Amino acid sequence: MNGAPLQSLIAGAWIGTRPALALPSAIDGSVVAHTHEEAIDFGAALEFGRRRGFIGLMALDFQQRAARLKALAAYLNERKEALYVLSRHTGATRSDSWVDIEGGTGTLYAYASLASNELPSGNVVHEGPVATLGKKGQFAGTHILVPRGGVAVHINAFNFPVWGLLEKFAPSFLAALPCIVKPATATSYLTEALVRMIDDSGILPAGSLQLVIGSTGDLLDRLESHDVVTFTGSADTAVKLRSTPNLIRQSIPFNVEADSLNSAILGPDVTPDSPEFDLFVKEVVREMTVKAGQKCTAIRRAMVPRAQLDAVAAALKARLAKVAVGDPALENVRMGALASKAQQHDVGERVRMLAEGNEVVFGAADGFAPLGEGVGEGAFFAPTLLLCRDGWANDAVHDVEAFGPVSTLMPYGDIDEAIALAARGRGSLVATLVTHDPAIAARAVPQLAAWHGRLLVLDRDAAAESTGHGSPLPLLKHGGPGRAGGGEELGGVRAVTHFLQRAAIQGSPTMLAAVGGEYVRGAAVRESDVHPFRKHFEDLAIGDSLLTHRRTVSEADIVAFGGISGDYFYMHFDEIAARDSAFGKRIAHGYFVLSAAAGLFVSPAPGPVLANYGLDTLRFVKPVGIGDTIQARLTAKRKIDRNRKDAAGVGQGVVAWDVAVTNQDGELVASYDILTLVAKRAT
Repeated sequence: MNGAPLQSLIAGAWIGTRPALALPSAIDGSVVAHTHEEAIDFGAALEFGRRRGFIGLMALDFQQRAARLKALAAYLNERKEALYVLSRHTGATRSDSWVDIEGGTGTLYAYASLASNELPSGNVVHEGPVATLGKKGQFAGTHILVPRGGVAVHINAFNFPVWGLLEKFAPSFLAALPCIVKPATATSYLTEALVRMIDDSGILPAGSLQLVIGSTGDLLDRLESHDVVTFTGSADTAVKLRSTPNLIRQSIPFNVEADSLNSAILGPDVTPDSPEFDLFVKEVVREMTVKAGQKCTAIRRAMVPRAQLDAVAAALKARLAKVAVGDPALENVRMGALASKAQQHDVGERVRMLAEGNEVVFGAADGFAPLGEGVGEGAFFAPTLLLCRDGWANDAVHDVEAFGPVSTLMPYGDIDEAIALAARGRGSLVATLVTHDPAIAARAVPQLAAWHGRLLVLDRDAAAESTGHGSPLPLLKHGGPGRAGGGEELGGVRAVTHFLQRAAIQGSPTMLAAVGGEYVRGAAVRESDVHPFRKHFEDLAIGDSLLTHRRTVSEADIVAFGGISGDYFYMHFDEIAARDSAFGKRIAHGYFVLSAAAGLFVSPAPGPVLANYGLDTLRFVKPVGIGDTIQARLTAKRKIDRNRKDAAGVGQGVVAWDVAVTNQDGELVASYDILTLVAKRAT
């Protein structure tokens, strides 16, 4: 870049031509870009998001929005090298940037896949189960999730300019919630480049994503009750923003993911000759040096058995001494710079606070000399390991966070003391327990879980596939209690539901099915001369149903099924033992009932139903004995159009079928959902 002003994307237009604040490179201090001087009309931004953005998003359903996310991920990956070039100025090495850039696009892919597999074709999520509220079964209640109709304001930190935007945007977009994103100013040039790519792609509906460079001004004061705010950054800033009177007055959801004093605990079973000893040392050093320690999940406190303190300190010092720091463009450099000179100053001040009453095991005095030209003007900081010999006597190590390549080592007596020391951080995003003893893990993890959002148990078995202490994953919750903000991000489809509005609905089963787009037991069904399995995907309607003929179960059925399956459980074959059981008689295999029901409702000839690929919610409700007569009702429960075609170009959809198997008294004996692939009509 040439130091030109960055621009904000507001109400469909890029604004900003007059330079304001200079944004220097973290490597050599050269000016990468400027913020823009022009004021932003946040009223117009909100109006554009709530009207144009929301309408465009609601014109798509969950499945279609998932397809857009997948297309966007592919588009960005094709252009990622331009982002890597720019990312160097944030102080990031190539591997650091990989976490940010391809970690971001990987999150888009992950959410596209999750939504495709788990969310419906429409814009209403039925969140069961259904609760029967009346004696006759004609009054019931359940829950649905629907788009909020507002906007999401995402305020991000400086350390992950790409991933920080995309990991919040992906679930918001799926939830049909237009986003206004405000990146941290220091590295906003990389976020602006990302948003330009997204805007150029034309993949997203207009108004889905807006970008604010610089201050949020009066944006938070203009928000309304159906809007949402998320924040990633320091705990102190989170408190100030969360206290905005308008947010409090209108009960606007405010999700915080704050920096925390995360811990790593070396188990009392680990000795220097254990594989876990080296795993612990590598994990601590990696978390100190990746992104120059500028991660909200970085290990800030490393707790070890008192007997292993000297050995761990020596091993950490030796490994840190091998870390080459400098310009990420150099091939041998393994740690880059902090994001800015301001950050360098802040980390230095906090290290001085942490050093009071503690020892410096490794730091700037140990030959720190960044590599590269012009690095004297950069924001480099020496990896710094401190030693606190008494974690109970020094409050600073549990209160002060140096957001850089800094960690504090401290000893403990037993595992309970280690757990208590970790809790002194007052809530953290993640903790790692390194042990090979399952009993220690079983004792420690439930207690640690009260104070942490995520826990990694690391040993020799998990090490080869472990994603590491500091890696939030799309499938797992990211967030933590207390100081960590008390919020939740990611966590699979939970991240999408965080941005939807939950409502309880009550009414007849027929009404609940109509509202939720999913058949509810007791709702009206539609029967016809055409077997439901003979209908193509487009022709099937929720509630299409078949009541089968009946079948009486005989002793021969039980004997034959036992011979085929090899299941000779006494309840099926021992007359005397079965008579003494709670059932008082021999009963049929549950899986025979399942198979017999399939024989009642399956249409055997080739047709639109291509494959049965699973069962959900299977329950054997009542026993079926010799002489009992069973009947099944098959009903189309849910349809999901994934907009896919097979190798022959024939479209497919997924249909879930509700199956209720009853006996001669009309009592439910088995209940389950069948999942099938159903072909569309040839076009």
